[in-house]
Amino acid sequence: MSGQQSVEPICVRVNDAARMIGVGRTKLYELIANGELETVKLGKATRITTASLHKLVERHRALN
Repeated sequence: MSGQQSVEPICVRVNDAARMIGVGRTKLYELIANGELETVKLGKATRITTASLHKLVERHRALN
């Protein structure tokens, strides 16, 4: 065993972010456009921060 710990990513691809919160790509892009999710541009690639995904879920949990 190497003893390596798994590291949670700090940002993920659009498809992965959509899958993580159980929505489609279109809805995810709506959330981005509305400012509900934070994105990072790395060259041409758009990534969504996992922190903003967690915050989005917590905000919506508080509404219920």
